[in-house]
Amino acid sequence: MKRLTVSLALFCALPSLALADPMSASGDSMSTHWVGYLSLTVFVLALIAVTLEEFIELRKSKPMLFAAGIIWGMIGWHSHQYTGGHEAEHALRHSLLQYFELMLFILVVMTYINALAERRVFLSLRTWVANRKYSYKHLFWTIGITTFFLSPFLDNLSTALLMGAVVLNLERDNQRFVTLSCVNVVIASNSGGAFSPFGDITTLMVWQQDIISTSGRVDFFSFFSLFLPSLVSYLVPAAIMHFALPEGHLSSRQEQIPMRRGAKRIMGLFLLTIATAVFFQGQLLLPATIGVMTGLSYLQFFGYFLKKTHQPSEERITTTESPDFSIVVESRQPFDVFLRVARSEWDTLLFLYGVILCVSGLGYLGYLTLVSELLYIQWGATMANISIGIASSVLENIPTMSIVLNMRPEMSLGQWLLVTLTAGIGGSLLSIGSAAGVALMGQAKGKYTFFTHLRWTPAIALGFFAGILVHLWLNANLF
Repeated sequence: MKRLTVSLALFCALPSLALADPMSASGDSMSTHWVGYLSLTVFVLALIAVTLEEFIELRKSKPMLFAAGIIWGMIGWHSHQYTGGHEAEHALRHSLLQYFELMLFILVVMTYINALAERRVFLSLRTWVANRKYSYKHLFWTIGITTFFLSPFLDNLSTALLMGAVVLNLERDNQRFVTLSCVNVVIASNSGGAFSPFGDITTLMVWQQDIISTSGRVDFFSFFSLFLPSLVSYLVPAAIMHFALPEGHLSSRQEQIPMRRGAKRIMGLFLLTIATAVFFQGQLLLPATIGVMTGLSYLQFFGYFLKKTHQPSEERITTTESPDFSIVVESRQPFDVFLRVARSEWDTLLFLYGVILCVSGLGYLGYLTLVSELLYIQWGATMANISIGIASSVLENIPTMSIVLNMRPEMSLGQWLLVTLTAGIGGSLLSIGSAAGVALMGQAKGKYTFFTHLRWTPAIALGFFAGILVHLWLNANLF
């Protein structure tokens, strides 16, 4: 129920903060109209359904898609009654453009990740780690550091699922090790994803916005200013958990699974795609989406080569889907890039659509003006951005960042990086605060739960505030 905090604050603030929204269809703030109240209620109910996803087994995209349709339907009706509907139409089309740019970008990244999975890159990594015979403490740090440095490239969700599968397949019987390692994976994936545009949907959303800074935008390399703060936010709780780890060594051993033909070249094409996206946005001042779509063509051409040169006799083993690691390898079929597209995480993409349209609808109704006035004018940017990070642990970081970007408060580059950092690492405070935590709870099936994560929230909070202090000190020249 903590996800209701922001919305309840809005209701409390209405009498004193009833400001006119410049996007309002009627010229007066719609936040006090019944359409506004009902829209806000629908959004809160959708968030409650998202919060209860683990218990009611209802995919989070469903309530958000429904809420987006209802909110904009009511806005359209109200706008049609008073202004003919054109202002609402233009606002909605602008939101759709924002979403489709982001969706295409994420879709290409997911396609590359699925292609690497099909080439057995991740299965090979998993068996390699399993055969090292590390101690539990050594393995804990190896998995955590690997997760931290993979997340900036694979995104925090994919990295958490990958490394979570490593943990669950390495040691199923030692409950303490599994629990601590899963918490470790969630913290490391969220912290690692905070200093790269590709590490989290929230960082990608910030990068794709034309946010004013000394160079005219938050460019690709600006995010690397968050490397040390992100690292500190991971190391502090990990060091505390280290002392709770069991003694002993890993005893399991697995047959090494080799990568399939072309795996390393696809890794190279993925890096080239990232470079292309950075070049398009940084040098040509074009949307990064154009760059990653160009990068998709690299994979398509290489997939054509793999398909034409495919020889079934080259495949030595057939690997099927694992209940702990949902990757399917069709070792008797040639590479098909469109099959990789089809296996993207569509629930996440549709959830993102619902979030962006719901939040933009609330912005059109005037509610984001109220929140911006309360947080960024009355509280100040630093306190507001820290509070937003804490709120992301219960509201989830994607809707939280979407709200901030729609408010578009006037802030320095250092403050924009601060809210990017807090939204990313703040999602680790609770298991429901990020897609990585929610997905790993489903994957671990009772071995990692909301309450096992909650025991380590104080340690994670120390890392959260330590990371903020390092950013405020290290990047003081950006404020």
